[in-house]
Amino acid sequence: MKRFIHVLLAASLLHASSASLASDNDDFLEAEKVAWSGNYKEFKRLNSQLDHPLKPYVEMAFYKRHPQLKYQTEIERFLSVYQNTPLEWPVRRAWLNYLAKRGRKADFVANYQPTSDAQLKCQYLDFQLQLGAPERAILAQVAALWVVGQSQPKQCDSLFAKWRDAGMQTPQRVWQRVGLAAREGEHHLLRYLKTLLPNNERYLADLYSAVRKDPSAAAGLYRFKNKSSKEAEIAHYGVKRLVWRDPELAIRAWTKLDNMFTFTDEQRQEINYAFAYALAVKQHDEAKFWLNKVPDAGHDKKLMQWHLANMLREQDWPGISAYFTNKTNLSNGHKYWLAYSYFRQGRAQEAQDIWLPLAQQRDYYGFLAAARLDQPVNLNSKQLMLPPGLKEKVAQAPGFKRAKRLHELKRYTSARREWNYLIDTSSEAEKLAASVLAGEQGWHDSTIFTLARIKAWDYVDLRFPDAFTDLFKRYSRRNKVDMDWSIAIARRESSFAPDARSRANARGLMQLLPSTAKYINRSTVSSRRLYEPSTNINLGTKYLKYLEGKTNGNQVLATASYNAGYHRVRKWLPDQAMPAELWIELIPYRETRDYVKNVFAYRQVYLTKQGKNENILASILDMRIGG
Repeated sequence: MKRFIHVLLAASLLHASSASLASDNDDFLEAEKVAWSGNYKEFKRLNSQLDHPLKPYVEMAFYKRHPQLKYQTEIERFLSVYQNTPLEWPVRRAWLNYLAKRGRKADFVANYQPTSDAQLKCQYLDFQLQLGAPERAILAQVAALWVVGQSQPKQCDSLFAKWRDAGMQTPQRVWQRVGLAAREGEHHLLRYLKTLLPNNERYLADLYSAVRKDPSAAAGLYRFKNKSSKEAEIAHYGVKRLVWRDPELAIRAWTKLDNMFTFTDEQRQEINYAFAYALAVKQHDEAKFWLNKVPDAGHDKKLMQWHLANMLREQDWPGISAYFTNKTNLSNGHKYWLAYSYFRQGRAQEAQDIWLPLAQQRDYYGFLAAARLDQPVNLNSKQLMLPPGLKEKVAQAPGFKRAKRLHELKRYTSARREWNYLIDTSSEAEKLAASVLAGEQGWHDSTIFTLARIKAWDYVDLRFPDAFTDLFKRYSRRNKVDMDWSIAIARRESSFAPDARSRANARGLMQLLPSTAKYINRSTVSSRRLYEPSTNINLGTKYLKYLEGKTNGNQVLATASYNAGYHRVRKWLPDQAMPAELWIELIPYRETRDYVKNVFAYRQVYLTKQGKNENILASILDMRIGG
């Protein structure tokens, strides 16, 4: 009976606490609404009564919407108190724009803070000049605003005129800006800049524009009338673009242009790199020739990957071992394929000497090496031990409290800004404590990104949380896909942020496009529903099952298709069957190549966390793709 009473009491207290929070948030929302309306007296009354972590957001709402000189003292106090927090710039920008419109130059300068906003920068410098600041010092800062590839706000015109009248708009700077505008496709700006060139050079702006619109124009040698260094710059730019569109024409054009112009060593190195990279990606017959023209010092990670891919495609095992042997700071991928090249040459002991330590690593290549050696997977996981009281201290930080309440109100963007501010102003130990708190709140993406930011890779339980487990279990079972696969997809796609939205408009935990959701659901799915974890996981696992069926049960191809699309992946299938691990390494899109590796590595982490001894990557070693 006592236990029953205790349970009832606990439930009652929890309900009371939730009701209190809801009422608390309602008070905040009401005060914020009044602040937006502009009723100053009522805003001050409600704000004075408010005891809520988001109280400064009420002030922000009023001062951002109603910047006026009669509130100057209050606004400047607010900006001082909340400087460098997410609350500062919404108010500061509104206040500065207000002061600028009313010609309050001294007040504007006094309230200005460094910003990337070109309009505010220009106004700040111009107002300083008008207030008598040393002209030379101010105008020296203008070139960085003028020599850019886009048009600048009209508020910069007065400043730019003074800079030009002082003789600082030099022919060299005009030419610099012509190049930047052409490269960014700002043809309207380019037409203006053309008027600033000497009469005998105005054709260069048209030539730059033509090459930007159609790189094959660089192959028209008749366009380069004077064989000047500026023409060489345009030809060089055009050929670097042309090699991606028409490699054969680019090679022929460069051979002729190289004889026509005197290119600098730097320009030649850039051409060699551009050709090596583009031709390797395109699997061109001359890729190897151009790759060899780039000196070892010029082989960055990107070029090393494609040089490796070129040799893997040709199964040039001696070439791989020769290329990587004696190189320092090899990635785990390079080590794996170096060992593989030894293995294929019958040098089994040398291969094993590399694979053995690699098999202790917690990544795709480490798990592959463990599968090859038939060794257990090693997660190298650490338990996070925090100093007593540290987590409680971070939980009381204003930034954390504000982030928590913003999450409750589903204002996720503002919540993440507060979180980032908290992390930016925390020690490493506090960042770790904040990561634990975020995990407890279900803000798994904040935990994952924070630990990645401080390179705290070994706290595996925090980095790979059991998020939305009941939903993944239910819908994975219902749609007949492996749960570890679906949860690995979500971990890679969104880091378990339910409100995630990509630039391509994919949404939710498993990042579904509305068109994909509609196809799988056989009816339109609203944006709101796509952000609901249950709907998203149901449709995401259903889509995985669909792709698994389209690829005849091949989960490597289905995973690649989830990222790149099934029809694109079909085009990547070789005519003759090849080992799956080799095909993965040769996926032409870096994003998809890394995606497949990460998903299978994440699957392995989740399987091992569950206490299963299976190495999922062993299936890749036994698999062949294509043919």
